[in-house]
Order: sequence, then C-alpha cells, then structure tokens
Amino acid sequence: MSIKSGGFSASVNAMYDRAVGLMDLGPGLVEKIRVCNATYTVRFGVRLRGSIHTFTGYRSVHSEHMEPVKGGIRYSLAVHQDEVEALAALMTYKCALVETPFGGSKGGLCIDPNAWEPHELEMITRRFAYELIKRDLINPAQNVPAPDMGTGEREMAWISDQYQRMNTTDINGRACVTGKPPHAGGIAGRVEATGRGVQYALQEFFRHPEDIKAAGLSGSLDGKRVIVQGLGNVGYHAASFLAAEDGAKITGVIERDGAVHNEEGLDVDALRAHIRTTGGVANFAGGHYERDGTKLLVAECDILIPAALEGVIHADNAANVKAPLIIEAANGPVTAEANEILLQKGCVIIPDLYANAGGVTVSYFEWVKNLSHIRFGRMQRRAEEARHHVLVNELERLSTNKSVPWTLSDDFKRNYLRGAGELELVRSGLDDTMRAAYGAMRDVWHGREDVPDLRTAGFIVSIGRIAASYQAKGL
Repeated sequence: MSIKSGGFSASVNAMYDRAVGLMDLGPGLVEKIRVCNATYTVRFGVRLRGSIHTFTGYRSVHSEHMEPVKGGIRYSLAVHQDEVEALAALMTYKCALVETPFGGSKGGLCIDPNAWEPHELEMITRRFAYELIKRDLINPAQNVPAPDMGTGEREMAWISDQYQRMNTTDINGRACVTGKPPHAGGIAGRVEATGRGVQYALQEFFRHPEDIKAAGLSGSLDGKRVIVQGLGNVGYHAASFLAAEDGAKITGVIERDGAVHNEEGLDVDALRAHIRTTGGVANFAGGHYERDGTKLLVAECDILIPAALEGVIHADNAANVKAPLIIEAANGPVTAEANEILLQKGCVIIPDLYANAGGVTVSYFEWVKNLSHIRFGRMQRRAEEARHHVLVNELERLSTNKSVPWTLSDDFKRNYLRGAGELELVRSGLDDTMRAAYGAMRDVWHGREDVPDLRTAGFIVSIGRIAASYQAKGL
C-alpha cells in the first residue's frame, strides 16, 4: 500500500486509515472517530505600540468521547487550521492510549512570541484567553489547555488568572489549564514531563530483547549514540536524562541555525547554555558545527529523536535515514509516506502518540491535584517514613544480637526512610503509565501478523478504546 502525503492532517488520517482497515468497525463509527468535531477561529485586536494589532487564533475539538477535552496551545507564525486539527486528532489518540480521561483538543495563535515584550505578550495572551473562555473553550470541566511550542508556565499562569477573574465563584478554576508554575497551582515534574516520558519509553523498549533485536540493536541504552533534533524543553530533558541516568551518548544536536556533532558525546547542559547565550549552536566549542543541520537527520547513530516540528522526515529523505530506532518526541515528525519507507528499511519507530504522552499524563495528574485541592503525598508521606523507621529500627536491633554486629549505611537509610513526595509520585505514575501503554501496543504488534509496526498497533489500541466509549454512549 502506498501512502502519499498531502499535509499534516492528511498524514494523520492516512495512519488512522491504515489502522481502522485492520479493525472490525462500522463505517459510521469510523467516520465519527476520524472527523474533527469543531474548530473555532477567533480574530481579535490589541492596542500595542500606539496602534491596533489583529491576531488570529484557533481552538479545535477533535473528539468529545470523554470530557473535558485536552490539548496544548502553541504560539507560532506557522499555526494554521489544518495543523491545529491534526494535532487535536493526535491528542485524542494519545489520551486514549495512555488512558487519561480526556478527549482531544488543540489550540494555536499565529504569532511570533519573540517579537513582543513580556508585558505585550501578556496582554495578547489574556485577550486570546478571554475570547476562548467566554465560549467555554477553556473550562475545567470542558476544555483544558496546556503548554505547547512557544508557550510555557508563564502563559499558562496568565490564562489561569484570566479564567479565575472571569469565573470568581468557580472553586475549581485553577484546573482550567495545566502546565502552570508550582506556585500557581502547578505540579512538580510537569516541565520535564514530556522529555522524561521519552526516556521512560526508551527504557521500556530496551526491557524487551525481541524488540531490541527487531531494531537491529543489542544491549541496553548504555553507550548508545543518540542524535536529537531540537534542544527545546522536550529535546533537552530527554537528552539530559538519557545521558546522565542511562549512559547514552548524545552525539548530535540539530537546531535552527545548523547542527553540532561529536562522536565522543556532547555536553548537553553546556550546549543548552550556549544556545541561550548566542541563539544557536554555531561556534560551540564542544563539537563540530554543520551549517546544514538536516544532514544529521541521516547521519550514523543508534537512536534518532526528532523533538521539534512535524514532517521533518519525509519521502525525500527517509530512504537515507540510517538510525535503526526512531522515537518521535515531537508530534508528527515522520510523515505517513516516510513511515512506509522506513518500515521497508527495517527501522523501528516508537510513535508520537505514545512517545511524547508524558506531558498529557502529568497534566492529568495536575488537573486531578487542582480538583482535589491537595498536594500529592501530603497525607501519606510521613506515615510512610514512620513505617520505614519501624523496619529499620528492628533490623538494627536484631543486628546487635549477632557476634559481629552490622549497621545499615547512611545512604540506604536516608533513601529508604524518605517518604514519597509529589515529584517522586509524579515520576512513579508517569513510569507506570508509559510501561502499561507500551505493553498494550506491544501485545498488538507481536500478537497479530497483520500489524507491521508499533504505530499501527498504537492506533488500533486507541481507536478501540474510543470506539468502546462511543458505543457506551449509544452510538
């Protein structure tokens, strides 16, 4: 089967069609799940620098099989309706795969956030939020945004405050948006969540020898050569964790102004500091600079992590990709046509609807925290510590009765006695989610001869769960 690409939404729909073609669903339900329910376009003016500037924004709701719907808001001059609707569809499938109780949504504002001063960006963000809030397109029970490309904790705090100003009696107002800073109702571990999820996804992949062999690899993550495209929030955290905790070597990083390469491994923190100072990777002392960064997409490595934009691996360059394992940290970095070419080459792809689901998973934890009005770990942490103290004290008492007494090390006691706080619980919940979701995909991948890859398996799992939700509603 040949899949021709024709835009981001066409690529997502092609992957959807491949999966539903292997499922026993009626044509009406297939179409219902496929289509985007609604897209709201808003054009609003803000007086800035002595004149009125008009901005265009979108909020798309793909599926309301579960509510609220969930999805980030991105700020970029490349934002358009097709992209927002495709991203909303991916959110639907992603939420179903990792079993967060949300439908899929997405938003975007056509703007270059770097072109405006912070106070100007706040005015723009608040007005955009106002336009969405008054139509219930931001609401704790109906539509809950989060950060995306070009936005972060700061913008989410502005949106949260704007909602609470407009809904002063809503006790759950902080749950209207996730990805907020901790002091504004956020949750520990949210900033790192998507990158941490990429790490957990790779760790789970490398727990299965059969899957490692399918990618033509062996061993563990230790020593694996990794190339990362995009050292933003997701790419940086994924690279940092893989290098520091799993022993992987980050041999290449691709950015807007080119790429930097070092087979001995790059210092990710130093490189990020250099990018923040200079605006790019050029002149970084720790590696070789390549002006044409796309060359590193097809360079020798063990793992390729596209963590920037959609469609960077396409029909024109897929045949030259040498990485045996690709993990999609960005949304839609591999087009449907490229996906087919890579499969024929024997490349294994860990798909975006699973690999970058760490963000929405921890957003779910934040939403629950806001609705419950209590910090995770607050009620049980000291009880856990007290119970552990009882065990340690008893072990040490028993040791004194031996002819050669022994004692537990200070490091062991410190780590064992400490009860789980919010960050530890968030990471535990994320790790558990990524393991369970991979297991569900893997069962389909290896359990059915007609399912060629993890992406198709992931879509089958997601679509099956969405279909069951609609059928329970009587559709």
